[in-house]
Amino acid sequence: MKINIWLKAFRLRTLPLALSCSILGSFLAYADGKYRWMIFLFSSLTILFLQILSNLANDYGDTIHGVDNEKRVGPERVTQTGLVSKKQMRRMICVFIILSFLSGSILIFIGLHNIFHIVLFFVLGLAAICAAIKYTIGKNPFGYVGLGDLFVFLFFGIAGVAGTYYLHTQTMNFWIFLPASAIGMLSSGVLNLNNLRDIENDARTGKKTLVVRLGTKAAKYYHVSLLSLSLLMSLIYTFKYYHSVYQFLYVLTFPLFVYNIHVVLQNAEPIKLNGELKKLAFSTFAFSVTFGIGLIL
Repeated sequence: MKINIWLKAFRLRTLPLALSCSILGSFLAYADGKYRWMIFLFSSLTILFLQILSNLANDYGDTIHGVDNEKRVGPERVTQTGLVSKKQMRRMICVFIILSFLSGSILIFIGLHNIFHIVLFFVLGLAAICAAIKYTIGKNPFGYVGLGDLFVFLFFGIAGVAGTYYLHTQTMNFWIFLPASAIGMLSSGVLNLNNLRDIENDARTGKKTLVVRLGTKAAKYYHVSLLSLSLLMSLIYTFKYYHSVYQFLYVLTFPLFVYNIHVVLQNAEPIKLNGELKKLAFSTFAFSVTFGIGLIL
């Protein structure tokens, strides 16, 4: 029974979205003939641990700050409902801090040899752990001042994809940042949907997400911009490195994003966006996989 409670706290449905960045970064490296399975394994483990850490910190932080309450419309939170005590949640957060650090350390040591690059990636890794915690925990958490989208874009897009690619290949070029930005924007789109769903409760409890700051109408157009720009960037990258029509395999996922945009623009009841969160997360996962398979074919 306790395992089921913790699985609920881990929010497993968010994990495919997190994996999208390590999958795409690894596919890009494979297409360049420099794939290493150990890098894929530990980059995936690290990103999963960071995502779960972020979910646990969010569960705890929103309870402490009073954002999770009886008026919240999202999925049940285990700390707020008392299924897990605050002390137990703090201990589990510490467990995933350790797991993230250990997995990330192994990833860095098997992937890098230059001492400067090792130190740089350690700093980035520590920053990712701190950001996952600081999102909703502590004084002035950045998720409460409208900076959550930036965190997601940087760590689950740019750093996740480009960092994974670099660990495989030991090289970097500007164009990799296009698919990396595409995943980052799609991931930010999932967060934006989450905040659109919770806008009323967030505004009432003082959680000033970007959606609360923009207002519902502007946040919907922001959502359209995120998804549209991500698809445009992926197309630009493909045209830049075009070799075969198979590289456009990911275009098959475009209708999923177009439909999501339609639903968001037409939505008048925030609670109905809850189902779209899961759909957009899996659409992003499908996008990263088909993008990568297209490169291989």
